[in-house]
Amino acid sequence: MHSECWGVVLAAGQGSRMAAATGGEAKQFLSYMGAPLWWRSARSMASSPLVHGLVLVFPAGRLEAAREEALKLDRKESCGVPLLFAEGGERRQDSVRHALDVLPDSCETVLVHDGARPFLRTALVTRLADALRKNAVSGVIPGTEVTDTIKETDDSGLVSRTPSRERLRAVQTPQAFRLAELRAAHERAEQEGWSVTDDASLMERTGLPVLVVEGDRDNIKITNPQDLALLSEQNPSLPCCGYGYDVHAYGGDRPLMLGGVSVGGEFLIRAHSDGDVLLHALMDAILGCFAGGDIGQLFPDNDPAFENISSSVLLDHVLTKAAEAGVRLVHADLTVIAQKPKLAPHADAIRRNVSRLLDLPPDHVAFKATTEEKLGFTGALQGIKAVALVTALRREN
Repeated sequence: MHSECWGVVLAAGQGSRMAAATGGEAKQFLSYMGAPLWWRSARSMASSPLVHGLVLVFPAGRLEAAREEALKLDRKESCGVPLLFAEGGERRQDSVRHALDVLPDSCETVLVHDGARPFLRTALVTRLADALRKNAVSGVIPGTEVTDTIKETDDSGLVSRTPSRERLRAVQTPQAFRLAELRAAHERAEQEGWSVTDDASLMERTGLPVLVVEGDRDNIKITNPQDLALLSEQNPSLPCCGYGYDVHAYGGDRPLMLGGVSVGGEFLIRAHSDGDVLLHALMDAILGCFAGGDIGQLFPDNDPAFENISSSVLLDHVLTKAAEAGVRLVHADLTVIAQKPKLAPHADAIRRNVSRLLDLPPDHVAFKATTEEKLGFTGALQGIKAVALVTALRREN
């Protein structure tokens, strides 16, 4: 079944407007938080539970070097999804077309993102992919309200029109599309000589519907020299921590999930959501970093909207709230307590998947499993529990 969603990260631009300020280096290759800007974009996209793989697009002259750097970074802090590579073209739309050519047959939808937008939040990625899945449209793009009055001018600079800003939106990336329709739009653009600044424009010119959903004002593109100040810490941060604890009973109908990984086996979970006890404890710990309540308040177990929902999707919402509160996660220490099943065979997969979901290097996520020596409800095989301790930095406003 062809149902996968893949991301494309465009890092092939030359960045001529920034050349003087960056010493000639293309902006997407500038360092931010110890890695190139394009890597931060890639990590954020890959952290979405709805993204199955990434295509990274680099300039022809440095494709091999950038590929090696990407693979090295992935070994150090894995994206958790397959990485493919494509050579950039002369124009942005050429780079996108080259990326579409290397997507696997299993891909049905695609998200195209600019590598020079390093402040992308994973929740926006998930929101776009989910909206495309649920709506009868060809594309879904993020947009923010325009606060300035916009004037349209003629060739001499005289104002010719003032459009109503209530219907204007400043458009961002990533932009989500159905792959077959986006490919067809690019083919027509080649045949008819179109030149556009984003993929949504291609879809519009072919008459296909594109939906605008709420974007993120912090999802800024590094474009001008003054934007370089955004790559440095602007506000002081203070350390904080949060603690989470959760329990689920055995004897239900949900397969055992831990940290977004299917553990399987004979022990089924009784739960309203997917019953991932580890991610539930983790979410409460994150919420504790900014006194954000608990998951029972955010996702009530009597709300049909959360029936059998993936806890990875709920985690996205919690991480968005944390980011809005100025919280940046640094480390997570996780423990599952269960007499059975044996979790050692799954420990590395759980740790790596949680690090992907949190957009943290694997060595910043600890996972342990233990028993209570056949004591208590876990010893009696009545259920499973988890505890989580999260450390973070919280920006002072």
